[in-house]
Order: sequence, then C-alpha cells, then structure tokens
Amino acid sequence: MAPMTAPLPLTRDLVLIGGGHAHALVARAWGMAPVPGVRLTLINPGPTAPYSGMLPGLIAGHYTRAQLEIDLVPLAAHAGARLVIGRAEGIDRAARLIHVPGRPPIRYDLASIDIGITSDLPDLPGFAAHAVPAKPLGAFAEAWERFVARARAGEVAPLVAVIGAGVAGVELALAARHRLAQAGLAPQVTLIDAAPDVLRDVRPGARAALMDQIAGQGVNLRTGAPVARIAAEGVVLQGGDTIPAHLVIGAAGARPQGWLAATGLDLTDGFVTVDRFLRSVTDPAIFAVGDCAHLAHAPRPKAGVYAVRQAPVLLANLRAAATGGRPGPYHPQKDYLKLISMGGKRAAADRLDARIEGGWVWRWKDHIDRKFMRRFHHLPPMGQPPRIPRGAALGVADLVGGQPPCGGCAAKPGAAALAQALADLAPPARPDVLRGAGDDAAILAHGAGAQVFTTDHLRAVTEDPHVMARIAATHALGDIWAMGASPQAALATVILPRMAEPMQAATLREILAGAQEVLRAAGADLAGGHSSTGADLTIGFALTGLVAGRPLGLDGAQPGDALILTKPLGSGTILAAAMQGKATGPELLAALEMMQQGQGQAAARLADPAHAMTDVTGYGLAGHLLSMLRASGVGAALDLDALPLMAGALRLSALGIRSTLYPQNAALASGIEGADPADPRTALLFDPQTAGGLLAALPEAAAAGLLDALGAGAARIGTVTAGAPRISLG
Repeated sequence: MAPMTAPLPLTRDLVLIGGGHAHALVARAWGMAPVPGVRLTLINPGPTAPYSGMLPGLIAGHYTRAQLEIDLVPLAAHAGARLVIGRAEGIDRAARLIHVPGRPPIRYDLASIDIGITSDLPDLPGFAAHAVPAKPLGAFAEAWERFVARARAGEVAPLVAVIGAGVAGVELALAARHRLAQAGLAPQVTLIDAAPDVLRDVRPGARAALMDQIAGQGVNLRTGAPVARIAAEGVVLQGGDTIPAHLVIGAAGARPQGWLAATGLDLTDGFVTVDRFLRSVTDPAIFAVGDCAHLAHAPRPKAGVYAVRQAPVLLANLRAAATGGRPGPYHPQKDYLKLISMGGKRAAADRLDARIEGGWVWRWKDHIDRKFMRRFHHLPPMGQPPRIPRGAALGVADLVGGQPPCGGCAAKPGAAALAQALADLAPPARPDVLRGAGDDAAILAHGAGAQVFTTDHLRAVTEDPHVMARIAATHALGDIWAMGASPQAALATVILPRMAEPMQAATLREILAGAQEVLRAAGADLAGGHSSTGADLTIGFALTGLVAGRPLGLDGAQPGDALILTKPLGSGTILAAAMQGKATGPELLAALEMMQQGQGQAAARLADPAHAMTDVTGYGLAGHLLSMLRASGVGAALDLDALPLMAGALRLSALGIRSTLYPQNAALASGIEGADPADPRTALLFDPQTAGGLLAALPEAAAAGLLDALGAGAARIGTVTAGAPRISLG
C-alpha cells in the first residue's frame, strides 16, 4: 500500500495579543514561512489595526481610514491564523489561558503582547464623559469624523482643545485646524500643557519650525496651564479659566493598558518589563513589544519605529521558542529620525539641530508611510489550488479547478448528485417514521404531535472553533425551525485536526461552549456526541424537535402566497472571497455574525400562518425555492431588487467571485425564466448559504404585518403563482 500523507499534527499554541505594528509584521512573515505544528492565534478588539504614523494625515484629511488601517482578516488568513475579535482582559499564567470577554479562555504555550498604549486621563474629572483620548487610534478617529460632520452641519461650533503639547499633541492640533479650515469653517484650536515649555524632546531646528506653525496658523498655545477638569462646555484650568471646546482631545503622555497590572508580570510604570530577547523578565513564555513594553536593558521612548524594528527579532525568537532554538538579542538604535506633520502637506525633520522643513519633507514622510502600508494592502496571493502531480487520473484537474474547495455548506455534493442517490433510497418501512428523506427533516410519530429529526455538519469556514461551533449549531437548527418545530436535543459530532492532547481539550471546550450557547438559547440541550480526528475541523449535530400539530414541509405553498426570506444572501460569495483575500475584514466578520444569528423567534412567528417553509442553505435560494415549488406544484415570481444581501456580497459577485458549489447550483438556471448567471445579483440566487435564512410561503394578509417583527434582515422577495414549478424574475 502506498504511504499516506497528512498534515503534521499541531503541538504548540502561539497567541499574539494585539494587532500592533510588530505583530502585523510577524503575521505577514509567518504566512510566508510558518512553523509546522504551531497553531497561530491573533486577538484584537476590532478587525482592523490603524497605523499611527498616518494618524495626523487622517485628521488633516490627507488620508482615508482605509489607507491607514491594516485589515487583520486577510492578514490572519494569509498567516494561517485564527482571528479572535475581542479585547484581552487578563492572563492566567498558571493555567496558560488568555481571557477575552464573551468567549471561553484561549490556551497558549507562547504568547506575545503588542497592545499599544492609551492617552486616556482617567484621574482627570470629567474626562471620560466629555473628552476623547488620542489613543487607541480607532475610537479617536471615529470620534473625530463625527465631530467634523457635526461642525460642517452647523450643529456645533468648530472649537477644539488638545491637552498635551508634545509632538503628538502639536501634530493633532495643527491637523485639526487644517481640516476644519479646509471645510470652510473658522476653527479655534487651543493647545494646552501644564509645563512652561513645550516640545522639550525635539531639537532646536524642528522646534522652531513647529512653534512658527503654531503661531502662524492661529493655534492658541496655553503653557503652564494645569487642567482641573473637563466640563460639557470645555476645559476648566486650575486657575479657574475655561477654554471653550466642543471636542477635547487627550494627548498627554502614554499610559499602559490597565489589565496588565493583574498578570503578575514585572512591570515598569505599568509597562511589561522585557529582557534583550523581548521576553518578560518574569515569564519566558510571554513576550512583549511596541509601546506596551519596557526594554530593561535599553530603555527607549514610546515610538512606532521601535516596534517595527523589533518585529524580525520577535519573529525569530518566537520561532526559536516553538522549536527549541536559541533566541537572539534586540539591539535598539540610540536615536531615530522624526518626521513631524504640520497640518497641511508640510513637515519638519527632527534629526539634526538644523531647521529642516517643507513640502518635500512631507512627501518623504508620505512615501515612507505608504511603503509600510503596502506590505499589508498587497499581501501575497492566498488559497492556491494544490499542484496536480504527473500521472494523476483523468478528471483530477477538472475537480481541483482554479480555486481551493470552499467550506461550510458549500462543501457538499451538488443537488443533481444527491437527487440521483436518493432516488434509490427505499421509503420508510416503520409506521412511526411518517416521512423520510426529501424534506428538511425526518418526521417521527410522537404522541398527538410529531418529532422531527435531522443531522447536519460543516467543514470549518473560520479558524476560530468557538465561532465555528456557533455557526454549525445555528445551521443545523435551521432544519428544525423550518419544520415549525421547537428544538429539543442535540448530539454533536466533531472531527478535530490532529493535535497535542492539551490542545484537543482546549479546542473541544471552545466548541462545546459555543454549541451550548446557541442550543440553550434555542431551547435545546446538548445531550452528548462523538469525536474523532481528521484532516480538517468539522462540526455537526443530530437534532430532534417537537411539533404539537402537523409539521411544516416543502409542500403546501399556494398561489397568491407571499414569499418571505428572513436573512440576507451572500455568505458563500463572501467566504470564497475571503479565501482569495478579496473580502474586507468588516465584510467577513459581518457575514460570520449573520451566520450565528438564530432563527427561533422568526420561525415561531412564521410557523402558524406559513403554508410551507424551508431553510436556505447549500443549494442557494434558487435551489431551495425550486424544491418547495416542485413539492407544492406551483410557480413563483421573484423580485431581484428586493433580495436582501449581505454587505459586500454584490460587490464581490460583480468581481466574478463564486463558491466552488456555484456551478452545480447554477445548473438549476433552466428552471428560472429570465435568469442571467452573468448578472451579479442573479448569480447570488445560486450562492450556497451557510446558516442561511428561512424561506416561507404564507398568505398575503399575514405577510404585511410580519416583516417589521422579523427584523431588518427579512424581506418580501416574491409571490407564489399558479402553473409549472418555475421561477420568473422581475
């Protein structure tokens, strides 16, 4: 027998806490040369991480948010990492667990912290209610854009106060003044500092250039002015003066993230103390880089340039720690070039005592910043199909195709293959099996009512086992809800990739926790199951549900019925695009969130008036609607413009992105009048859905009052018509 090849087992968990500059660079490099046997996880509060060097340009209006944000979703996919969206709030070093609210703890063998700093001023009265810190950058950028919009609309006066007249505060004050002036407003920007002198860490030449810009642009500089509190009307100084402001920005100093204090790690002024190998001096399994770290062997100020330079050393030392190699030291440079923005497209260089400034300095800075961001905006291609060896059997190339196989409900045989197989299946022989294969679930006799019984499983669409379990449970429940039944009990079937036993236990805990959350919310119990190992993570459930009366089915739709769909379409397209690195982080995360959205309440509202109901899954809206029409002996008219679509689905469909199950689904187009699969909206009719919505046929009179109750994702998409089981598009 020829030897079998299989992926190497996973033996180490490496967790990157935070999507800072160093971690982003590590993830990019990791994707090009991963360490076999290491499972990489990236934890970040949001799907993007802003690049701090371009923040003043964003505030000034020179850049868009997209230009300065690192999209962590394609970056994580490139690195083969699971991305966990959430803010870490603690580390249990004894159990080697990282705590993230709203989900089970995440196991680690090695962890690295790159969570940046905050310029929050929690001890300043009124700051939390009436001011915004400049860091973290994401929340500040959003607050700034809201303020600009309100100022342009005349809702607030363009009055801005910046607390802290260091380099960051000066850049932000000049940038804010420039943006508001360019908007045709008359801004009043005040820069406040408690010290009598400002820009003390800047050389005389750059300091002179910046001070001239402050004066020349009319920024009001208040030095020797300690702040007493922040009020709704502005900044109240200790002397009693009030500086009017409708936006107060905190840019004074750098504060550590508060949760680090409870980790038991050695901290210096609240920052993680690390040795020359970037390891915590307390725990060699934990590394820290960037602004959240303090270099015990060579203290340096907080600056992004050090995080960038730390990245290759961190990468090498994480590899060494995972493989038993020897770490190498990080030697920080003694000084670095500062290019300081001055509002408009002009900057000063702080390198020599000479005064170096001008538009050419800004263009120099702009070139450096854009070059850095190109590393993340243009990642190497992902998801290449496997190379076909010489001597492969006929047909292998056709099945491999031009893209890797999709997961979720797109990883199933086509409708034609399934129909051929079911054609030879004998009907139920037992009298208590009322209905067998062919509908969403089997129907068993159960007292005066019925019990419905179904099974479903999914190959993973995300590397996060907790999220995947929630999606798989929601998907499986769809068959129960589609029959008008109340979920009762579930058995789980889990196939884990080969991994070390502690990793197996941790992964199963995450899966079971996610599944139980969804099942308990639906009124069902997780009553047991089975597990095994295989090539890919696969999660499935066998489910029962109870119906007091007659279960709903595919048959029963009547001419004149309204067709209602409870969830938007597009998950197959978005998942396929994510595998190719073409879906944005927010698009993919919104799709994953939609796939976890339960349909219990919608099913309960639809069950009584509905004549027929099904869930829209792998065979797409067209396939599942045609099944209903054939079972009911009716036709349907669909309104393409009324189809609810997930964010990004139409854009990606227009790019020609299709799931690997799409060709088999599109073969159903012969049953659709006016279908043009080349049209991006029509193509989404054949898009395989994972944990898709319910499709119900119900009386017109009942439909009108239900849409508002079903939520924003639901829509009336067409009408059942008399005649042959065909779909006409309009």
